Amino acid sequence: MYYFIVNKNSGSGRALKIWYRVAKLLQERHIAYDVCITNGPQHATESVKNIIKKNNAKAIIAIGGDGTVHKIINELVGSKVPFGIIPAGSGNDFCRGMGIPLKYDQALERILKGEQKFIDVGNINDKFFATIVGIGFDGRVAQVTNQSQNKKLLNLAGMGSVSYIINVLKVLFYYKPTNVELKIDQKYAKHQNVWLIAIANSPFYAGGMMICPNAKNDDQFFDICMVKEISRWQLLRIFPSVFKGKHVNHPAVTILRAKEVEIVSNSPMIAHGDGEMIGETPLKIIISPSTLCVL
Repeated sequence: MYYFIVNKNSGSGRALKIWYRVAKLLQERHIAYDVCITNGPQHATESVKNIIKKNNAKAIIAIGGDGTVHKIINELVGSKVPFGIIPAGSGNDFCRGMGIPLKYDQALERILKGEQKFIDVGNINDKFFATIVGIGFDGRVAQVTNQSQNKKLLNLAGMGSVSYIINVLKVLFYYKPTNVELKIDQKYAKHQNVWLIAIANSPFYAGGMMICPNAKNDDQFFDICMVKEISRWQLLRIFPSVFKGKHVNHPAVTILRAKEVEIVSNSPMIAHGDGEMIGETPLKIIISPSTLCVL
């Protein structure tokens, strides 16, 4: 039995429209399925728990965005139930990192082939994330974006990632960098005037920005991008280059690799995981190798 979990709020309602099309394809092919249309994050979490208990799931398939992925994998990690995703969110960065088609019918075909891959996930504050933890400036941008009305309006136009860009410009004018103590695989270092630290299990976040272009979710390492000691005007100038991953060549950008990261800062730095607010510094982030089965 294929179990579908549909976040009716993803993409400002686009997920529900996609589900009706997917259901029609499944019915035409006489494929057995069940569906849960969620009315909130807790509903999705409880649905996954109940499905796992049934012991008859061929796969749990999400129709939603990165936030939906985040909620579901936190119940699936370590289980033997494969996870599938049909993208319907504003960013869909998990799908980009996995090479999953962004068109619903192509994504469904890929799921039905049944090919499995085990990937790494990150663990932060006893929560799992699939793509990237963004700490500092981009954590604040994610927080503002999630609360903004323009995200909902742009989602309706299929331009959800534009909301992130708008809020980058908004936050840039008042955000203040801070001093950080970083522990990378048992090695300590202090850094001054840090704007952001992105700890990546996948190259993409915020709707296609290649913050860590060489990150892979099956190499048992995080890629880490740290931006420090740069003026806000210089940061604004290099910002467009992140869409092609060219920012890594700038002297204010440091790229590291690690299995375990600890961050302490002079003032609290907000963190998001998969675009969902997840806490603030101090933080400890650990790689969990090959713990999620994905179709």
